[in-house]
Amino acid sequence: MNKLTNVFNHNSNLLSIYFTAGFPNADSTLHVLKALEQGGTDFVEVGIPYSDPLADGPVIQNSSSRALANGMSLKMLFDQLKELKNTVNIPVILMGYLNPILKFGIESFIENCRQVGVSGLIIPDLPYEIYLEKYQTLFEQNNISNIFLITPQTGEERIRKLDRASTSFLYMVSSAAVTGVRDGLSESQIQYFERIKNMQLKTPAMVGFGISNHKTYREVCRYAHGAIVGSAFIKHLETHGDDASEIIKFVKNLKNN
Repeated sequence: MNKLTNVFNHNSNLLSIYFTAGFPNADSTLHVLKALEQGGTDFVEVGIPYSDPLADGPVIQNSSSRALANGMSLKMLFDQLKELKNTVNIPVILMGYLNPILKFGIESFIENCRQVGVSGLIIPDLPYEIYLEKYQTLFEQNNISNIFLITPQTGEERIRKLDRASTSFLYMVSSAAVTGVRDGLSESQIQYFERIKNMQLKTPAMVGFGISNHKTYREVCRYAHGAIVGSAFIKHLETHGDDASEIIKFVKNLKNN
């Protein structure tokens, strides 16, 4: 059992924040992580910048481009995260695409994750079947949770397979669109959330994509264990930089407005 699993024990209305490593500045990563913890974020998703992020909307794409221009790489990220265990207590997840991880070497990547204290990974383009066949043992040996994504189009049989293979939570993509800020939930989204809730899965679920304010955060918490906020926070960093007091204020406004 790792830190991430523990967060879901007897907890609800969880808030996770996504931001891109190396944004807005090359050395922002740990500053942002510390401030998010101080603000009351339950766990954090750190995005690995990539030049061709299929699921990301323009806001997160732009943050990736700027992070890459700042020189961010997997080597730099792991160097920055060496202080993670000493400075941040909440669970940290890395979210990235498969190509840079394979280029780095997946065994070395997983080992580095374990050494710095990363609790889980979200790799949207790693197929479930390939994970089971090639990488599940590697993840389990290093106590790293692989987080699967489900969408409104994912069928019940596949959801139940992902549920059985999950060790922390399922990432419920709120719509078929890319990431981005939206205002309120549609009727079709509510039907989707209710469908998943009624399946009574063993694995907790977090809703992401389009969660931008206290209202949408509280709405999705009615159907899942919590919400993941990404684009709205990236926009905040664009405006305020990595100023800790402003980050703390952002989190508190999301949770307690």
